[in-house]
Amino acid sequence: MDWENLRHYSVFATHGSLAGAARILGVEHATVARRIAALEAHLHVKLVDRRGRRLTLTPDGERIAALARTMESGAEAVARAAAGARAELSGDVAVSAPPAYAAARLAAPLAALRQRHPRLEIRLLGEFRSSALERREADIAVRLSRPETGDFTITKLGVMAFRLYASPAYLEETPEPDWTFIGYDGSMATAPQEVRLREIAAGRPIAFTASTAEIQLAAAKAGAGIAILPDFMAEQDGRLVAVSGDGPVFRRDIWLVVHSDMKAAERIRVTIEALKAALAQEHGTS
Repeated sequence: MDWENLRHYSVFATHGSLAGAARILGVEHATVARRIAALEAHLHVKLVDRRGRRLTLTPDGERIAALARTMESGAEAVARAAAGARAELSGDVAVSAPPAYAAARLAAPLAALRQRHPRLEIRLLGEFRSSALERREADIAVRLSRPETGDFTITKLGVMAFRLYASPAYLEETPEPDWTFIGYDGSMATAPQEVRLREIAAGRPIAFTASTAEIQLAAAKAGAGIAILPDFMAEQDGRLVAVSGDGPVFRRDIWLVVHSDMKAAERIRVTIEALKAALAQEHGTS
């Protein structure tokens, strides 16, 4: 059966005329008449009495119309169920990001997203390494380096600005030629911001190293030296001052990465949109 024929017939039966059905359906009245005739031919049943000036339903036509209305109600119920499923999102979403950025910028919008969709299960992974999206180690990654290979959909979220920060006491007590610096050790010793720090140090010692930016922040506040830190971590901290007053000494682009096979999944799409909206506001982008 051509279900469009049945739909046209149901609208005709409800509105009582070809013209009325044609207006509702947005077609010519001749199209409605042709659809009804095709349905009658398929069913081998006379549905419409055409003998008078006004078309009326036959007894068989009345019964078929009632069944058609039941089917139409069922179709509407399916549409409502689908809308409800979209509204009541569920499932696991894993988001990977650098730890400090995850805590400062991602935790709040993801918490708000879960308040809107309580059946979502959010995993926020603070990690320096790049999770393998193709192996589902994470569904979404926020990265400071743009992936060069892989079937990914990549969006630039904004820019992370870095400045030199130190405690006011350290700056008062230490002449600039005698500054010592706070840097990374281990795998982060080759990070672009660390390379920039060593350029600025220009031979002056990296006297304090740490494995995370959070420890560097604490060390700078304790007077251990000069650290290169992202503004989002340090600019609101009253125990630190920016040494580079003329602007950031370094910038890194922030990228949102998702495997292209996963971006259409509703839980992934909604999470991405929530992050993009929140971070666009944070970084002054659109």
